[in-house]
Amino acid sequence: MINRFFKPPSESFFLFGPRGTGKSTLMKSLFANALWIDLLSDKNFRKYSARPELLGQVLEGLPPHPTVVIDEIQRIPLLLNEVHRWIEKNPAIRFVLTGSSARKLKRESANLLGGRALFYTLHPFLAGELGAAFSLERALQHGTLPLIQMAKEPEKKLEAYVGLYLREEVQREGLVRNLGAFSRFLEVVSFSHGQVLNCSRIAEDVEVKRSAVSGYLSILDDLLLSFKVPVFTKRAKRDLIAHPKFYYFDAGVFRILRPQGPLDGSTEMEGQALEGLVAQHLLAWNAYGHHKNTLYFWRTRWGLEVDFVVYGPQCLWAFEVKNTTQIRSDDVAGLRAFREDYPETKTALLYRGDQRLLIHGIPCLPCEPFLKSLHPENTLDQIIPARPT
Repeated sequence: MINRFFKPPSESFFLFGPRGTGKSTLMKSLFANALWIDLLSDKNFRKYSARPELLGQVLEGLPPHPTVVIDEIQRIPLLLNEVHRWIEKNPAIRFVLTGSSARKLKRESANLLGGRALFYTLHPFLAGELGAAFSLERALQHGTLPLIQMAKEPEKKLEAYVGLYLREEVQREGLVRNLGAFSRFLEVVSFSHGQVLNCSRIAEDVEVKRSAVSGYLSILDDLLLSFKVPVFTKRAKRDLIAHPKFYYFDAGVFRILRPQGPLDGSTEMEGQALEGLVAQHLLAWNAYGHHKNTLYFWRTRWGLEVDFVVYGPQCLWAFEVKNTTQIRSDDVAGLRAFREDYPETKTALLYRGDQRLLIHGIPCLPCEPFLKSLHPENTLDQIIPARPT
């Protein structure tokens, strides 16, 4: 059992995350004595779908101060009405409500308990969780999903993982009419991983309407398979682009969906995978540490760019990510421009080399040690030294 950085609260909470992130395994280890209701079980699904009020009858027989885990709650949104009633009736009960999709809850206007349960997300493994078992090369190739981490044949496992989502989440729930077009979309949008979204171009490549692409992107977001990073526009002094960048939630999922042929360079794909891996880590670090920051990127219409801006009440950091072992002076041009516009910012460049450097006052750090040190209890100021040692 690999210790996770996620710490459960003492009250009721939702825990969302894509399949394979280890929600069920973690909850079973944290709440070994809880009442467990698995809605992936056909028997439980039939039983509680027919009679959601049965949950109340089960809860009546529980001892004082119990914990109740309902796994994959999105399969029966009506159960949330019963959960809501029992939270008000007996606040001593702690409900743990896991889910791998928010789409059905949104679509059916489900009762999300009106703030009576906190919302959390479980992410793929962080480098710091894996410790000595973390390999940057493996993470860039196969990702860090717990489901894949111990697989003997990770590529085949990833193929099966993507197929599982297509069969059980997309096809079974009737999320799209044309599964073939959606499958093509999954491949086409992989070229946008770490790139600014151009929905019109994606629509041309998939041969569907632009509105269909917007719907497909919404499905990926709701299934927690992707995320978008918006442009940082606060106190803007330059003409900036407007569209967000797109990322699959895991580097391995990106790599298995990205078609590769003789004209596709592995360096380009590794660069996209590295940028996405850093984004994954920053988002998870922020979520697990409750740092209240938001992840942005910054790009002017004239081509100056910063890959990530971490902005919050006590934080303004700008990061550039380079898939190279050698740093040149112009690699920090975007960070220098951003620092001119925002003198308060702190900057860092992450790269594939093994030396800590200082170029134009900007720390250049090896990526792997940085990812391993990204512990949610630490701030970025604590993680990144002002000067290399």
